[in-house]
Amino acid sequence: MMDWTDRHCRFFHRLLSPHVFLYTEMVHANAIIHGDAQRHLQFSPQEHKLALQLGGSDPEMLARAINIADTFHYDEYNLNCGCPSDRVQSGQFGACLMDEPDRVADCIAAMQDATTKPVTVKTRLGIDDRDSYEFLVKFITTIHERSGCSIFYLHARKAWLKGLSPKENRTIPALDWERVYQVKKDFPHFEIIINGGFEKTDEIMAQFDHVDGVMIGRRAYHVPYDLAHWEQALYGTALPSRADIVKQMIAYIEREQAKDVFAKHVTRHMMGLFHAQPLATAWKHALHDAAQTNSTAPLELFAE
Repeated sequence: MMDWTDRHCRFFHRLLSPHVFLYTEMVHANAIIHGDAQRHLQFSPQEHKLALQLGGSDPEMLARAINIADTFHYDEYNLNCGCPSDRVQSGQFGACLMDEPDRVADCIAAMQDATTKPVTVKTRLGIDDRDSYEFLVKFITTIHERSGCSIFYLHARKAWLKGLSPKENRTIPALDWERVYQVKKDFPHFEIIINGGFEKTDEIMAQFDHVDGVMIGRRAYHVPYDLAHWEQALYGTALPSRADIVKQMIAYIEREQAKDVFAKHVTRHMMGLFHAQPLATAWKHALHDAAQTNSTAPLELFAE
């Protein structure tokens, strides 16, 4: 979700679901240590509970990144072992780390030593031809035995590191929810969260018969009002009106404009708010036209 779930997106999503556990986009440890940590790590207090997802494969660097991030008071730290992009592979992190469970265990242990917050792992079911159940179990058990980590987010597909683009890796490898269910059966004391392919509310609710949680990425981004429906199904929360969400976001944009943030950096995340509603296309056009002003004051058109 790099370049997608930034702090503006997460504030918007929090309005739709007060209880959902939010995740940052993946941030490389080096970017925090050597880059603009404030830009990468700042967030609104309303975003809690919030996990910081880190990329990297050097235990010392990951620990240093968490030492910095802990001053921002995140609720969880997660190591990405699932991203299959070429850029991630060239940096020796993401999904290719499934081939190095001992290294991952060292990273998790170092991250745990740097914080009192939970440290978790997000991964695939396998990579390339190394996609047996035994391969996945060895990866998980090695990490647990050497670090004690017992919270795993499992994207229910393997990743092809060669031959498929990141986009293709989200759809072409077959979903295998049953394999995730089997991990939970074999390791009932682990917290297992399933990811991959969920869109319908009843489908999501059914997962709680098998696993401890459901992680949803692109569907929540492209059809954000679904978050409100899932919130209602899980917690009984009343559905907010889309108009009220817009009013709250206008107030948020005005606060951000005072910090010299262009409105388009916020409104780009809101394109799907009226998905499948009358005049949804007009809504998108209005946001697009407002963004084209590249100014700090397109809110009149947005509000209209």
